[in-house]
Amino acid sequence: PRGHRHRGAGAAALGTAGRRCAAPGTQHRAPSTLSPQGSPSSRGTKRRTLSAVKGELAQAEQLLHQALRRAQQEENRQAVIYTYSMVSSGAWAQLGVQLEGEGEAAEDDNAILEMSLKLASIYAAQNQHKLAVAGYQFCILTLEEKIAKEKDLPEDVLSAEEKANTRLLLGMSLDSYARYLLNISELPAAQKMYEKALQISNDVQGETHPQSVVLMNDLATVLDAQGHYEEALTYVRRAAELARDTQHPEEHMVLNNLAAILMHKEDFLQAKQVYKEALKQAKQKGDAASVQHIQEELAELAKRRKGSK
Repeated sequence: PRGHRHRGAGAAALGTAGRRCAAPGTQHRAPSTLSPQGSPSSRGTKRRTLSAVKGELAQAEQLLHQALRRAQQEENRQAVIYTYSMVSSGAWAQLGVQLEGEGEAAEDDNAILEMSLKLASIYAAQNQHKLAVAGYQFCILTLEEKIAKEKDLPEDVLSAEEKANTRLLLGMSLDSYARYLLNISELPAAQKMYEKALQISNDVQGETHPQSVVLMNDLATVLDAQGHYEEALTYVRRAAELARDTQHPEEHMVLNNLAAILMHKEDFLQAKQVYKEALKQAKQKGDAASVQHIQEELAELAKRRKGSK
């Protein structure tokens, strides 16, 4: 819908150090749900997903080698370094061996799962829908099982910090998958992923953490896109309060989202006031892209107000 400027490639994702993970959008459809963790259906889904990932390892490595050749031809130093790190680390071979062993080692290795998440994002960027979904679901299902298995381990066996890091990696995976689903208009599925990611962020990092605020705002976006305006307003208003109280760097973007939802509810007067505050902050922060976007939204608002009279 008009009025939203949700995160796309390079948008912030959950992580222990504010890491970013890209999940560009495509035009394909995706499965709408994941089975509950630990159920027979979940285990069957995981087996199918593992099989799909195993069958694509060779293709993934071939794609990376092709990307490396292109990067070298274009003299793109950063791309060369990134691609070399993935190709030469031996991680693909390691992942293949672990998956052959029913995935047990992969479940216990967050580094492998982070790499799988990166691979899912690469597939999403290349519009390879089935492979992207297989990658995202592999990460999510494996991490959910790992967290359940480690939940009751004592501190001397597994520290609270290590448990939290695994939960944050699950949150990152859910967030990345949610953005992908939002971009391909699988809205109910995206909503479920955002809800889970927000719960993890609130539990591990607290409601006032910058990432929790971003996720509240994103959840409001997907609720609004489904016409659930009141629920969307509840989340975006709370996000706006927290953004103001914590001096969040993206407060103007949260306000822009709040204004858009108010516009969709046809609360034009309040929407205009919030848009003006968002525009003021965007100008103060030197965010030219947001300034242009908000100005376009104010023009759209004026059109809607005129049409409603």
